Amino acid sequence: MGIKLYLRFFDFSKEEFKPQSDFEIADSFELNAGLVSALFKFARAMSKNIHILEFNSDEQADIQNNKDNYSGDVLVTCQTESYLFHKSVYAKIKLIYDVLLSYKIPLESAIEILPVQEEKIYNILTDFDARSRVDEHKNQLKRLVSDFLKEMKNYGLREICITSFDLSPIMLFSKKYSLDDVHGILRNIGNIPEIPLLNWVYRQSTHDGEEIWVYIYKSDVGPTIEGLFEPYLYLLICDFNSYLGEIPEVLGNKLNRILS
Repeated sequence: MGIKLYLRFFDFSKEEFKPQSDFEIADSFELNAGLVSALFKFARAMSKNIHILEFNSDEQADIQNNKDNYSGDVLVTCQTESYLFHKSVYAKIKLIYDVLLSYKIPLESAIEILPVQEEKIYNILTDFDARSRVDEHKNQLKRLVSDFLKEMKNYGLREICITSFDLSPIMLFSKKYSLDDVHGILRNIGNIPEIPLLNWVYRQSTHDGEEIWVYIYKSDVGPTIEGLFEPYLYLLICDFNSYLGEIPEVLGNKLNRILS
């Protein structure tokens, strides 16, 4: 059984708003039917299934507020894990657009992306700077988290994971779970609301049929890439119905001091 992926669309085109004509309104059903049919044929050709198509109006999409600042017609798509924060993924794509793509508009087949630019795109998408900072401090982080897990074992705390600002796992500390396990746990969480800096939420998830709780703490430290601040998030994976009180904040402060 495969995993669920999202195909996300990011529109960087500049287009004047035009009221729908009677013809456009009358023709909308045929257009919608054609779109859905084409998408499902495309998915079947790739041996994949589409379960949900979600449409958001321009008025409801905050990330489209500065749409008029763009020039040309550019649509960027990417496949991602379903649990990633959409706004954070958008921020990465917008950074790539602003730094590497905008000056190439209008895009033509003759325009190539240089190897050094490909590497920069890859590093942005895979959180290279965030991972590098964690790796630089990994020994100190391991000592801290190992002691913390032992101290908090009676509270039901099983595992701690550091993620990038879009919720991509970077580092685990105990041997209780693998990174593949954490991916599965995050896929089973469902919707996660916006988390302010230095705050946390908890959500229910499952692993191998067992219910667990996941506390998600958003730090105020992390790399800044071309003006984009990417704060770390810390996952605390616990027994079901575990009450951690202020433990997420205590751990967050300790990790923040190391990663700042």
